Amino acid sequence: MGAACDHDHSDHRPGPAEVEQVIVSVEARCAAEGERMTPPRRRVLELLLAAGEPVKAYDLIARYGVDGQAAKPPTVYRALEFLERRGVVHRIASISAYVACTADADDSRAHAAAFLICDCCGATEEVAVAGGDAFAEAASLAGYAIERTTIEGHGRCPACRVAA
Repeated sequence: MGAACDHDHSDHRPGPAEVEQVIVSVEARCAAEGERMTPPRRRVLELLLAAGEPVKAYDLIARYGVDGQAAKPPTVYRALEFLERRGVVHRIASISAYVACTADADDSRAHAAAFLICDCCGATEEVAVAGGDAFAEAASLAGYAIERTTIEGHGRCPACRVAA
């Protein structure tokens, strides 16, 4: 997303070993569920994990090729759709970006994704929220089958609040 402010922000990007560990775990979960983690799906997940922050689809398209070649948009969008459906990636609608899920990669349970988004620097943090299960239960009682729930809260992160 980028830093729109001039004060220091800590870097939350995982190292290569941590990225690989998550990918291996997701691949195992997919295999156990009869799904394939194709090379494009793996590459998109790798890019999102390495970024450590929300990334717009067109930036993923540009970064996709290891030799500097951009991917074809359908390749990236199909991978994002698969990863989002599996609960490995979340789409943050208000900023039109995607982010790797920070919940346990071995946990196949769907969850309500909740994000705190800093309007100053763009920092985004996934947080656990109480009530996600209650919302799903209320939907079920109303006859709905919810596939995804994303809650977005905009404001200022601690660093931006202190700097202001």
